[in-house]
Amino acid sequence: MREVVIEQVNKAYGEVQALQDISLHIGEGELFGLIGPDGAGKTTLFRILTTLLLADSGTASVCGLDVVRDYKEIRWRVGYMPGRFSLYQDLTVEENLDFFATVFNTTIKENYDLIRDIYVQIEPFKKRRAGKLSGGMKQKLALSCALIHRPDVLFLDEPTTGVDPVSRVEFWDMLDRLRRQGITIMVSTPYMDEASRCDRIALMRGGRCLSVDTPDGIRATFDKRLFAVHSASMYPLLLDLRSYPDADSCFSFGDAQHFAVGKEVVARAGEAAFIRELHRFLEAKGHTDIRIEPIKPGIEDCFMALDG
Repeated sequence: MREVVIEQVNKAYGEVQALQDISLHIGEGELFGLIGPDGAGKTTLFRILTTLLLADSGTASVCGLDVVRDYKEIRWRVGYMPGRFSLYQDLTVEENLDFFATVFNTTIKENYDLIRDIYVQIEPFKKRRAGKLSGGMKQKLALSCALIHRPDVLFLDEPTTGVDPVSRVEFWDMLDRLRRQGITIMVSTPYMDEASRCDRIALMRGGRCLSVDTPDGIRATFDKRLFAVHSASMYPLLLDLRSYPDADSCFSFGDAQHFAVGKEVVARAGEAAFIRELHRFLEAKGHTDIRIEPIKPGIEDCFMALDG
């Protein structure tokens, strides 16, 4: 059994409610993502599940074991990679791996098949001190150490934060391969684009779960019409779009403003007529080089809509 079950978990730090009635069920062999900004409660939840922190109320189990009563056995059954690099920086890559293998009464050779795809990338640097590695190599070493004892469940807390785009893609490719080997994986990230790599995700904000579903299921909940709008003056464009009489919301996304209106607003005159009307509205506000395109919502659009 490689499931994670969380029922009505709460945790507060003084007056700050870090987790509020969190209930989740992560199935065996699932790649499950906790998606949300800093302060959403992702790290607190991981620390409870890895027996490093006690919840104020509620229950949680990992591999059918209670996180309070069975904490010793859970620590042998899980791998945990915290958000901050926490290996021994004065030890070499090889020494770190040997140390963590010894802690769990195993060897690198014994579980080499599990870490092979990662280890071949860091092996050329095996004599280098961990503190001298690049960000991407540090994360690969940390993942190897978390896997060295072949855990049933793997917890990864923001593993790609501060890592270059190429290493981010490589890291998620490695997670796909680990999932195919039957390991249950819970991963947290503030990057909305990584959500699509998960089987299911929980959108979190302020210690609450806003929604739990597949990435496609989350996107399907977006019930507005969405447009990407550009002009020569982007910040005034944001303010003017928010002042449009039928505006539902408008947020900056990269080089565009994502402008949402009710479906009934667009349906009244048709999409083409609505775009012409919005174009005239912006021209009257003094905007030039205006471009308006209908687009499909992404996870971040859904998150902003759920967050209000």
